[in-house]
Amino acid sequence: MTPSPRIVILGAGFAALGAVRELRRRAPQARITLVAPKAEFVYLPSLIWIPSGLRQGSDLMLSLDAFFKDHRVEFVAGRVTGLADGGRTVLTEHGGNIANDALIIATGGRFIKKLPGIEHALTLCEGIASAEAIRDRVNAMQSGRIALGFGGNPSEPSAMRGGPMFELLFGLDTQLRRQGKRERIELTFFNAAAEPGKRLGEKAVSGLLAEMARRRIDTHLGHKPLGFSEKGVDTEGGHINADLILFMPGLTGPVWAPGANLPLSPGGFFQADEFCRVAGAERVFVAGDAGSYPGPDWMPKQAHMADLQAKAAVENLLLALDNKAPTARFKVELICIVDTIDQGILVYRDLKRSVLLPSSRIFHWAKRWFEGHYLKMFRS
Repeated sequence: MTPSPRIVILGAGFAALGAVRELRRRAPQARITLVAPKAEFVYLPSLIWIPSGLRQGSDLMLSLDAFFKDHRVEFVAGRVTGLADGGRTVLTEHGGNIANDALIIATGGRFIKKLPGIEHALTLCEGIASAEAIRDRVNAMQSGRIALGFGGNPSEPSAMRGGPMFELLFGLDTQLRRQGKRERIELTFFNAAAEPGKRLGEKAVSGLLAEMARRRIDTHLGHKPLGFSEKGVDTEGGHINADLILFMPGLTGPVWAPGANLPLSPGGFFQADEFCRVAGAERVFVAGDAGSYPGPDWMPKQAHMADLQAKAAVENLLLALDNKAPTARFKVELICIVDTIDQGILVYRDLKRSVLLPSSRIFHWAKRWFEGHYLKMFRS
């Protein structure tokens, strides 16, 4: 390894920041450059609490200035537009061209916004502004129907993020009951799958559907959404009248991925092996939602998985700089607390088992504890 290799990380989310921490721990001498539009981090898992007022946007958006200083990271404010020289040069808008000895792509994915009338739907995980718009619309409603659902990537069905929509669904039910409006505002959950949430495991599917029935939430399942309008949701199985549509589209790779001149998966993600190496590239790794990895079809797109992939990517990157073969593989593991504002359902899955633990206040407080624990590193 050169005395001070220049390692460039693209992104400022869970995978990127996890890679920074792991790199600084393992390679104190490395020069780390991080490229992102802003030196900010948004704690996406807690967006579910903005509609109820349990969290404000300012609670979840944090400056990374102190974190970068503590970890001796050079920050470049820029938007990635592509790669050149097999990944050795990062092309950016406003940040110039950035050379590297090794690269980690951790920019995350993006939502597929192709359904007709998608502008009539709000997407929670687009960020704080969207979560606040949901809060304002729900607070203004006195009667009517809210339709909630999520989609996938037709070319890569596992590229979806359904967990937050289950949380939003149950959270809104709790919120509306507290506000005394639940009897006047109906909730309908729609999905193209007859058994939504199947990636969480068979127990989770039956548990989630039972929870919907217990809460008197209507379902419209097994029918592909065709489009949205001011009047509601059109599906192959009919129309759902709705005054507010909340929809999480499927995921695909970053918009600049086609300009990277690297292999992409059918769904538009950077094609990676079990060591997080991008196929056909030298010393280029990917972690988090920007990548497509070998493994079971239920492998989640979530922050925990991004952290595990970031650690494996860093270890193998440092081996590559020493001209050694990769050895680190990430664990395939799904950990999800489906929060309901006051309680939570724990879902766990790995290659050997699938577990669902019933709703408990303990899991809600565990989710809040982990939020505080994670954000402490940026607030100190």
